[in-house]
Amino acid sequence: MILNLPRRRAAQAALALSLALHLLIGQAQADRLLQDRPETSHASTSANGVQSPQVFRHHIVSAANPYASRAGLEILRAGGSAVDAAITAQLVLNLVEPQSSGIGGGALMLHFDGRSLRAYDGRETAPRAVDQNLWLRDGKPIAFQEAVMSGRSVGTPGVLRVLELAHQQHGRLAWAELFEPAIRLAERGFEISPRLNSLLQRDPGLRKDPRARALFYSEDGSALAVGTLLRNPDLATIYRQIAQHGASAFYQGAIADQIVTVVRQHPTAPGVLDREDLSRYRAVEREALCFSLPATIRRENGVEVCGFPPPSSGAITIGQILQILSALNIRSPGLNELSTQSLSNHAQWMHFYIEAARLAFADRALFIADPDFIAAPAGHWSRLLMPAYIQERARLIGPRRMDTAAPGNPMLTGPSRALMPEQPEAGTSHLAIADRFGNVVSMTTTIESAFGARLMVGYTNRGGFLLNNQLTDFSFLPQSAEGLSIANRVEPNKRPRSSMSPTMIFEKNSDGSRGPLIAALGSPGGASILHYTAKTILGFTQWGLDLQAAIDLPNFSITGPQATVQLESGYPQSETLLRELSAYGQSAELTELTSGIQAVARIGQHWYGAADRRREGVSLGD
Repeated sequence: MILNLPRRRAAQAALALSLALHLLIGQAQADRLLQDRPETSHASTSANGVQSPQVFRHHIVSAANPYASRAGLEILRAGGSAVDAAITAQLVLNLVEPQSSGIGGGALMLHFDGRSLRAYDGRETAPRAVDQNLWLRDGKPIAFQEAVMSGRSVGTPGVLRVLELAHQQHGRLAWAELFEPAIRLAERGFEISPRLNSLLQRDPGLRKDPRARALFYSEDGSALAVGTLLRNPDLATIYRQIAQHGASAFYQGAIADQIVTVVRQHPTAPGVLDREDLSRYRAVEREALCFSLPATIRRENGVEVCGFPPPSSGAITIGQILQILSALNIRSPGLNELSTQSLSNHAQWMHFYIEAARLAFADRALFIADPDFIAAPAGHWSRLLMPAYIQERARLIGPRRMDTAAPGNPMLTGPSRALMPEQPEAGTSHLAIADRFGNVVSMTTTIESAFGARLMVGYTNRGGFLLNNQLTDFSFLPQSAEGLSIANRVEPNKRPRSSMSPTMIFEKNSDGSRGPLIAALGSPGGASILHYTAKTILGFTQWGLDLQAAIDLPNFSITGPQATVQLESGYPQSETLLRELSAYGQSAELTELTSGIQAVARIGQHWYGAADRRREGVSLGD
């Protein structure tokens, strides 16, 4: 079962031309973007007109909004580290992209200092007073949106604690200095982008919160128009307190009181988060999880891909999919090369990818949860990426869709857990930053659904920050009908399973050891994050594409072992491809798959930035 397709020599020439051009024009574009306000075209909802990729010599920041990229660059220019810039960019994202992330949510950060790789876990935790029946009514799961828009969905936020932990170890500028760009922007105001306006207009629940309604909407309930200058003085006040007193000002005192009040006084579904949950929260440093991909013409020793371990499913699920494809020796040209002649080959490749993903998601549903509550198979999560196990899983894939994609048995024991049923996942933002000192950050940050729980915390009736709805990432069912527990069930102080996938890619040396870092990337998108990231890794490391071309490839997704395959609307020759896939027994549909990958790559002595044109992101540097 081997499919060998031609490699893309043209892509290599295109990469060389792209680098030459951007060495000439990259700084001019950066200077234009570094004016007081970004042009409207740089904040569009889809293809935003930003001329990516860009190449820089000293440092680079790639964030999901031009305001955040500009603020991060300001910190880098002031001598700050990648972590310093990430903190500032996050604070600005909270202001200008409130639907996706903020201090009311959580984040996962990978940090590389040129020698060691560290994983910082700022995932939210469940309150001490929850129990496994949180999402049940009369023994049955409640409606998902009912759960989201409630005080019960709010987990203990982790963003500020994880940023503080990383700053203590890798910061170069004073903590308070990092808040200045966000405070300034919150007071002076920023222009509402088309994407934010669109999301505000169609959101079903945000208007019900009095602070959010007063901040984002007109008196008639319509979203503030594109280009409206939006100020958030309450957030500026909160930032000043945290800047002066550290993250503890958020987890204790007046801000903590406001969080608890908003959660526990929800009008229809009050939560149980309390002051002690906030004061006891701690970020955790974990061991990054890595796997290898085979050699290519451009990378004769192959690459090592490193990502986040549980409670994220990122590194394991992506690693299983890509390594199963490698075990099958399945190769494909870039998806942007689709033609009538190559379409049947592409449909075959897509079939194998889908089957690999179904197997990986079955393992995800059975095994992956907070490692402080659930033991890894055979004692270590890397057991799910061992070559023998990958080969065993790959042998299950045939020429047609398998009837049932069941989880594997890496421990060689009988079943002791149940599969988690498929549930929606959404939200998040990503940023990738490299500084002049050799440090690189890849961080994914989230409040889960767009606008989180639709609950805003502030001192007045206008402004502040939104709270997450991360507890809906737990399984709504705690156990199966047979009484077997689900690994990702709700438990006190537990971190819900995540799809956030901050990733770094390294060259491998001839002796198999880890070589230099060549890219850092990640994406928003709920469970589809895993496929957006996998697609980009494939394009960049295996198909001969430059980083921007890999991001631009059409998206595809499947978010469970029995789920329907989704292809991005506008997928090349989609109707023919749908028919081709059906011949393999695959059911597929066209839908909106709005990834938001932010990435940086190291090429020689230069940093090369790429941003997903489907959203507002931009890469800036010097």
